[in-house]
Amino acid sequence: MILTITLTFTLLVFVNLLLLKFSCNKTAKTTKVNKQPVILAPYLELDAMQERLAPTGS
Repeated sequence: MILTITLTFTLLVFVNLLLLKFSCNKTAKTTKVNKQPVILAPYLELDAMQERLAPTGS
């Protein structure tokens, strides 16, 4: 009885592992074309930023 249960369980695990191995979707690995950083904001000058500040009154 215990031997039958053990063999059945082992067979089911083996079949499950085989199905897992051969049923996985194959995905193509993407290669990185450009490794340079992307600059999203343009260069801002400090003088232009200081002109936009509101007076604080102190």
